[in-house]
Amino acid sequence: MRRDAFVEWEQRFGRGGTGVLGRLHAAAARRARIGANDLHDIAEEVRRPVAALAGAAGYYADFAGAQGIRHVRVCVGTSCFVSAGDHTVPLAEAALGVEPGRASADGSVSLAGAYCLGFCYASPAALDGHTPITGPELGDRLLTADHPVAPAIPYRVTSRRAVTLAGLTGAEDSWQVWPQVVEDGSPAAVRAEVSIAGLRGRGGAEFPVAQKWEAARGAAPRFVVANGDEGDPGSFCDRLLMEGDPHRVLEGLALAGFAVGANRGVVFVRSEYPAALGRMRAAVAEARSEGHFGSGVHGSSFDFDVEVVEGAGSYVAGEETALLHALQGFRGSVRPRPPYPTEYGLAGRPTAVNNVETLAAVPWVLRHGGAAYAQLGDRVETGTKLVCLSQRFRHPGVYEVEFGVPLRYIAETLGGGLKPGYALRALQVGGPLGGFLSPDDLDIPLLAEALADAGVALGHGSLVAIDDRITARELLRHVWSFAAAESCGACVPCRVGTQRGMELATRFPTGSEQVLSQQDELLDVMSTGSMCAFGRGVPGAVRSLLRVYRDELLPGER
Repeated sequence: MRRDAFVEWEQRFGRGGTGVLGRLHAAAARRARIGANDLHDIAEEVRRPVAALAGAAGYYADFAGAQGIRHVRVCVGTSCFVSAGDHTVPLAEAALGVEPGRASADGSVSLAGAYCLGFCYASPAALDGHTPITGPELGDRLLTADHPVAPAIPYRVTSRRAVTLAGLTGAEDSWQVWPQVVEDGSPAAVRAEVSIAGLRGRGGAEFPVAQKWEAARGAAPRFVVANGDEGDPGSFCDRLLMEGDPHRVLEGLALAGFAVGANRGVVFVRSEYPAALGRMRAAVAEARSEGHFGSGVHGSSFDFDVEVVEGAGSYVAGEETALLHALQGFRGSVRPRPPYPTEYGLAGRPTAVNNVETLAAVPWVLRHGGAAYAQLGDRVETGTKLVCLSQRFRHPGVYEVEFGVPLRYIAETLGGGLKPGYALRALQVGGPLGGFLSPDDLDIPLLAEALADAGVALGHGSLVAIDDRITARELLRHVWSFAAAESCGACVPCRVGTQRGMELATRFPTGSEQVLSQQDELLDVMSTGSMCAFGRGVPGAVRSLLRVYRDELLPGER
């Protein structure tokens, strides 16, 4: 590898995730709170102004509060909210004797809320250090250090061919394609095969993968990034892949690097997934030892290596420009586009960012051919999609389905409907920025365009069942609370709008018609003036909730 091309990367970010975020994590682990001396030392090491380090340390949830020797994060995401309401954090607070965001006087324990820990299939959930706790009676379980083993993620392939889950199901091994491609293939041939497949991004944007790779072939050096910041409450398929089949993700990233002509790849893993972080780092070391990474990979002239970086607690950092900011140790806020990351990305170089599920499909496409992949799914939206069903379903878990299957088939046949004692009131599709559908709307096919016509977005593919015990007002406040907590603050319409929306939501049921009118005006401002998909997506999600629950919010309306 031409080391001089990556001098800035090595100096600023280091090998093994020891960059700015890694240094901040280390400082937080040494002390209850990152102090001025820590910021000064790190600033000198990375040659960055102290103010820039202070901005990052104050932005990310992992650094904003005090951390004790024992740090407990309690999930307040949608599935956990449905399972336990707003009771989990107060129960943990009572059990641990410490307020959220604070550490105990002796620094032995601290508590924080987190909007998703990836255990939506077994909610409610918490992380006691790196140890997951799932199921009811979280407060009682926090009082003992002997935590039951958390259940593994259930998964099942219902498509005609196992694609993304091919490794997990034993259908095929990883690293079968990479040696042949890097020795005898060409970047153009790889891009052409992926183009024939019609593979699109699985993180929510649905952008054609081959088109993104072609756009990233600007002046060298170039980067490829695996986006493992799966933050949508309700989605846990990326956690399944990173923990259960990390080598398939890495092979997909390597193939993306070859297609782009990038000699360096980065995997960004959210800190709420400690097991996934460990598995990805171990897999990178194994891949290096087996000759898949390094200089002159498999005797070819192609150099490729990978680093794994730990996130620090930010939903918006899953947006590609915010993610690139986070990788470089800045606040994880979005920036206007253009320029797009394919032109100006990591360290100012052309960068292709693909999410974990997207990359996990690439080895299958190149092994079996783009035409075989295109035969799966729908004519417009080809292939398969991983969908996640939440804890309220009889059969929660990850399902690999083909595009075009009805939501009713997924929810009622695969998921088995809701567990005894619960009735479906609404289905949240695609996470907080996706939207809500009523039980009468479930004949819509799993297609981005069809869902958009119904007023919701596919997003990451999560399906969270909302039962009839959750009131409309509770759910509306939950949605606005998430939006206000996770807005990156880069633009006024979103930063102020989410706070205003939360204020309006707390005013129900008093003056419901007036509140709804004011909220509608607010949603117009956010949808037209926000900088990124977060601020523009919240209005669609809220409006879909109002459609489904309007009879509850305005009970006197006829």
